[in-house]
Amino acid sequence: QVQLVESGGGLVQTGGSLRLSCTASGDTFSHYAAGWFRQAPGKEREFVTGINWNGGSTAYADSVKGRFTISRDNAKNTVYLQMNSLKPEDTAVYFCGSRGTYAYRIYTTVKDYHNWGQGTQVTVSS
Repeated sequence: QVQLVESGGGLVQTGGSLRLSCTASGDTFSHYAAGWFRQAPGKEREFVTGINWNGGSTAYADSVKGRFTISRDNAKNTVYLQMNSLKPEDTAVYFCGSRGTYAYRIYTTVKDYHNWGQGTQVTVSS
């Protein structure tokens, strides 16, 4: 099983940018699809973006298309989330999830992922 650790969260003003990292240990990360989810207070965890095992396939929630970019560097066992043009409604705890698979499909629900990190807080001030 892979263990995940997120980093890079923080406080940023509207229109600003942040890059989150999700670093894996315990197994070869290139065996895993990965996804970013977020959870705001009082709301359910929601899909943000996902990437397949080799980066050849990605998908985004409509709310972040054109602003967020997911990528991965398997040599570094890390998945990144570049977030630009941030809005107050992007404020949430961001979680990285993984699933061991070589499929090209992108998994978009919480139950599809088997491993999770502890999350990193992103706060966008207006």
